[in-house]
Amino acid sequence: MSKKMQVCRNCKRFTMENVCPVCKSSNMSSSWKGVVVIMDTQSETALKLNITEPGRYALYVG
Repeated sequence: MSKKMQVCRNCKRFTMENVCPVCKSSNMSSSWKGVVVIMDTQSETALKLNITEPGRYALYVG
């Protein structure tokens, strides 16, 4: 059985794990809307969303 993609409710990062690799939270959700991919943490988008690590992030987590 394959693992399901989840989103951290704290930092909104996508992960396949039960613990977020960025903020180490275990508060995960499978309900989310919108995706942003951050490659440059100094980009205007990353700064506006307070994202400090490159990766895939949800715009809204339910």
